[in-house]
Amino acid sequence: MSVYDIEIDTLEGEPGRLAEQAGGAGLVVNVASKCGLTPQYAALQRLHDTYSARGFSVLGFPCNQFLEQEPGTPEEIREFVTDEYAVTFPIFAKLDVNGDARHPLYAALVDTADADGYSGDIRWNFEKFLVSADGKVVARFAPTVEPDDPQIVDAIESLLAD
Repeated sequence: MSVYDIEIDTLEGEPGRLAEQAGGAGLVVNVASKCGLTPQYAALQRLHDTYSARGFSVLGFPCNQFLEQEPGTPEEIREFVTDEYAVTFPIFAKLDVNGDARHPLYAALVDTADADGYSGDIRWNFEKFLVSADGKVVARFAPTVEPDDPQIVDAIESLLAD
């Protein structure tokens, strides 16, 4: 199954599918505005700017499951990411990444292991998953791996070269 077939709401509550991203690679990231890792938004935006012309997009998914670090309304989230980080990549509706209410998107992602062999529950905000143009999960990166880390950049470059 392709993750692009999964239904997901926009931040503004409009129903949709990730299929709008099909045909291009994506970096799925659970984001939060009040986290020590929140400054990663800047590097995520740079990745998006650098590779969007080649069919790549960062895809942000707000989550409030980690110490309630994303408490905002959709309007507050949009205002924050726009005003503080000039984010232009898609931000979707707030969702759960772990537990009984885990969104189907994250149910499809969590079995992928990172470079250290970890798979399973999302550990914290800003965990990252690289998805190919056909919707297959090809890599996972720990929350503390910066978006401009060579392992992420190299994986994106490799995926876009195929």
